[in-house]
Amino acid sequence: MEQYEPDRLSAAQVAAVRRSFRNGRAALTRRSLLRASAGGALAAGGLGTLSACGIPAAGQSKGGVPAEDHSAKEKTVNFSNWTEYMDVDDSEKHHPTLDQFARRTGIKVKYTEDINDNNEFFGKIKPQLAAGQDTGRDLIVLTDWLAARLIRLGWVQKLDPSNLPNAYANLSAQFRSPDWDPGRAYSYVWQGISTVIAYNKKALDGVEVKSVSDLLDNPKLKGRVGFLSEMRDSIGMTLLDMGKDPADFTADDYDAAIARLQKAVDKGQIRRFTGNDYTSDLTSGDFAACVAWAGDVVQLKADSPDIDFLIPDSGYVTSTDNLLIPNKARHKTNAERLIDFYYEPKPAAELAAYINYVCPVDGVKAELAKIDEDAANNPLIIPDKAMAAKSHAFRSLSSKEETEFEAKFAKLTGA
Repeated sequence: MEQYEPDRLSAAQVAAVRRSFRNGRAALTRRSLLRASAGGALAAGGLGTLSACGIPAAGQSKGGVPAEDHSAKEKTVNFSNWTEYMDVDDSEKHHPTLDQFARRTGIKVKYTEDINDNNEFFGKIKPQLAAGQDTGRDLIVLTDWLAARLIRLGWVQKLDPSNLPNAYANLSAQFRSPDWDPGRAYSYVWQGISTVIAYNKKALDGVEVKSVSDLLDNPKLKGRVGFLSEMRDSIGMTLLDMGKDPADFTADDYDAAIARLQKAVDKGQIRRFTGNDYTSDLTSGDFAACVAWAGDVVQLKADSPDIDFLIPDSGYVTSTDNLLIPNKARHKTNAERLIDFYYEPKPAAELAAYINYVCPVDGVKAELAKIDEDAANNPLIIPDKAMAAKSHAFRSLSSKEETEFEAKFAKLTGA
């Protein structure tokens, strides 16, 4: 198990954090940019069964440090999440799915939107976790690379499969076994985040775009192409275009992807690297095409007939935001029951209809169609088998790799 070392961030990592605050996913909340224009737009198997299916029973291997579980006496759960990442009613004062959970179970959810950036939140909870203290949170949502770090450090608790029958049964196959948490022993997906190619049909004016190669090499698109300022997304899509798997690449492969992007920068093909602000460039036509996040594209398509997306034949990158229970959490069982609740198709559908990210729950399509048929048929929200088969995760990086890779990416982007 990795040991915690209270070292400082490298210069490259600091640059990555600043880049994320300035124009990455941290710069805008999950839906705040587009929400106004959106218009408001199996429960079987016990402990033995689930263990036999590949998820070990709690306590069978090294994990985090549990505390005395007060769930039975204290009917509460403290849930920290990203801003604008939960359904709300028209009054914007209530979260309907959380209210349903409370009515059904008698467990009150103290819901706090206090995660604006992975690194910032890690800095907030790190002192308590490193000291073996309670963070005051029973359930947190972190992006896959940071979730992997907390698991390596032993700072999150192993989940009890007997409390998660729906989660085990209904988790989509593409999310079942990431390299950083095989078998989902410590985490479950909150939402998936797909990276695709978006384009403005009017700005393309008949120019055909089918791949990342088209973005990088077609002279008719010179100066009208955007890539993301998030390293894993832009490098991952480039690796795929080069025939490399982001889940299994070498340092030489990474350098080759950097070189390919650098060539496009040098010749003026790439206009700039952006975060969520690519949405304004795309709708205005300053970008004819760009690498984009699917959650944004869903909303942009709803507002403009000129905006659309494509999945390259080479595939696309999917990351995940993940539910975890930190060490010393007082209400572990209550937190597990809340995780399991969101793996029931009905509440999962209600959440998906509101936030428009990739729903990780199998069997949700029929329920979502009752709320929003267009959303149910949108592969950016409910991937079909063909799209799911093209999904690729970016592999876990060691601390050394992360420092080196971020430094090279920062140099590329001028961050």
